Amino acid sequence: MKIVVLAGGLSAERAVSLVTGCGVCRALRERGHRAIFADMFLGLEALPEDPESLFDAADGLCPDARIDPTAPDLEAVRRSRGDQSPSRIGPHVLELCRLADMVFLGLHGQDGEDGRIQAALDLLGVPYTGSGYLASGIAMDKAAAKRMMASAGILTPEWRLLAYTAEEAPGLAEELPMPCVIKATTGGSSLGVFLPESREALRQALVQVRQFGGQVLWEERIRGRELTVPILGDRALPPIEILPAEKDFDYAAKYQAGGARELCPAPITAEEAALVQTQALKVHRALGLEVYSRADFILDGQGRAWCLEVNSLPGMTPGSLIPKAAKAVGIAYPDLCEEIVQRSYHLKRRD
Repeated sequence: MKIVVLAGGLSAERAVSLVTGCGVCRALRERGHRAIFADMFLGLEALPEDPESLFDAADGLCPDARIDPTAPDLEAVRRSRGDQSPSRIGPHVLELCRLADMVFLGLHGQDGEDGRIQAALDLLGVPYTGSGYLASGIAMDKAAAKRMMASAGILTPEWRLLAYTAEEAPGLAEELPMPCVIKATTGGSSLGVFLPESREALRQALVQVRQFGGQVLWEERIRGRELTVPILGDRALPPIEILPAEKDFDYAAKYQAGGARELCPAPITAEEAALVQTQALKVHRALGLEVYSRADFILDGQGRAWCLEVNSLPGMTPGSLIPKAAKAVGIAYPDLCEEIVQRSYHLKRRD
C-alpha cells in the first residue's frame, strides 16, 4: 500500500509528532508498505518528474527527529519554510496525499487532532487513519468533550470556562476554588496545563495559560492515581499508571528519559482495571471516536474513576503509551501500526 505518514505541522506538539511520524513510517516500511514521511507544514520544495517515485525513497524521507526538553520554537519553524505562505499545509502536501492509498495521521495538537486535516482529506476523498473530523474536533476541545461525557454519565471533575483579561487575572486568582487545574482547552502533551499549589501560582498560571490560545478551563483537582487507558478497535488495552519523577507530569516529564515512570500494566486490582477500561470504552463511543484513542483518568481513594480527557490521536512514538500497552498484550509496534492502517482503511465514513 502507498502510505503518506503526515506529521510535524505547526502545533506545540510538533516535535512529538515528528518522532511519531518517523517511527510509524519505518514500521510500515518494515511491514512491506511503500510508506513515506511528509511534514504537513514544511511540505516538499519540489516534486520529481514522477512523484510516485517518492514512495520508493530511501528511508521513506524520514528526517532526524528527536524530542527536546522544551517545546519547539514555532516562529523559527515558520521562518524556515521557503514559500512563506500563510497556509498551514506546506507545498505539494495535498498532491502527495492524493497519490496515496492511505494517509497515516501522525499529527498531534492543532491542525492534526482538531478535525481540520481530516475534513480536508474527506473532501479530497483520501482515506486516513483514526477518527473523523467531527469526533476529532469534539475530543480536542476539552470543554466540548466534558459536555459529552456528562451527557453520557461519565464521571469527570467539575469545571468551568474562564473569560478574563490579563489585568483581571490577580483578582480571579483570589476567587477561584482550590485545589484546581488550569488548562488550555485545546492543549496536549501536558502543554498549557498548570497545577497551582498557591494563590500566587494560580495567578501566574492564569497569565501563562493564555499563550497557548483558545479558551481557558478551570477544573477541580482530584487527588489519586494517574491512569491512562488506550483503546484499539473495540477493545481496551491494559491500563498504565503514570508516576512522575517530579511533582508534575509536564512536557519534559513525559518525553525525557528519567522524567516519569510508566507502569504497564498498572498495579491495580482486576476490579479497578475493569472499571477504567469500561469507562475508556464508554468515552471512546460517546464521542464517536474510531480505530484508536487514549483516555486519561484519576482513580481516587474511594475507587472512583474520573475521566480528565481523551486523545483522538495519541502519541505513537515507539516509546509512547499506546505501543507500551499493545506490547503488554503481545502486539509488536509494527503490528500495531499495521492494525491501525487496516482498521482505518476499511472504515465506512459518512459522505
